[in-house]
Amino acid sequence: MDPPTAPLPLALHGLTVRYGQLTAVDRLSIRVQPHEIYGLLGSNGAGKSSTLKSVVGLLTPAEGSISVLGHDPVKEPVLTKQIVGYVPESALLYDALTPREFLEFVASVRGLDPGQVSERAKSYVTAFQIEREFDQPLATLSNGTRQKILLISAFLHQPGLLVLDEPLNSLDPRSVRLVRELLTQYVAQAPRGVLFSTHTMEVAERLCNRVGILDRGHLVGEGTMETLRSQTAQGNATLEEIFLRLTREEEGVYAAVRALGGA
Repeated sequence: MDPPTAPLPLALHGLTVRYGQLTAVDRLSIRVQPHEIYGLLGSNGAGKSSTLKSVVGLLTPAEGSISVLGHDPVKEPVLTKQIVGYVPESALLYDALTPREFLEFVASVRGLDPGQVSERAKSYVTAFQIEREFDQPLATLSNGTRQKILLISAFLHQPGLLVLDEPLNSLDPRSVRLVRELLTQYVAQAPRGVLFSTHTMEVAERLCNRVGILDRGHLVGEGTMETLRSQTAQGNATLEEIFLRLTREEEGVYAAVRALGGA
């Protein structure tokens, strides 16, 4: 049984992120529970990446509080980066290194046991079918392979919180299915949490226990599929239909199609 006093993987309260006069995230409050995959959805510019960067300590919020496994990324930025697994929206890799060297570097930064990490990395490399690319320079590899390396680096130290920003970018269908299965298994095995940002509604609907829908920095909907369907009075709606309804983009889509049809 999980310890009753164990801190949540993630708790945001009143998170506000500003860029000058622009408010990207406005008083956002969400929680990621143990054993939960929480999907954060929103259109481009809705505030998803700003939220995730704040969680891992890459941005300092203007207001609000963040607790990552009981730690504050503003006050403890180095520790937070050690205990979180993070995949950014854009791949940031050292192109001169091979995947093997990059993962060894990540392991050394996190102070992990080299032998244990080597075996764990080998298992992931086999699962993602990138054995032939493992000792080639990262600069020569495809975007999909580089994304797989980033995902492995996030899983490598088995953190209590995974923060994944569009982690399925450039992945082939087999790898998308593999990531879905790995994440489901990951939270089932221990009281870990996943904060998962994606534009792929079908994947979010299948994978996430709960979703939060952002619109211009505001949380306009949150819950399970059943809860969201209740909020929108759409009993059999897909997540895409719910998303378009809550963000008030549904009619805009039809209007744009009608306008183009008459062009």
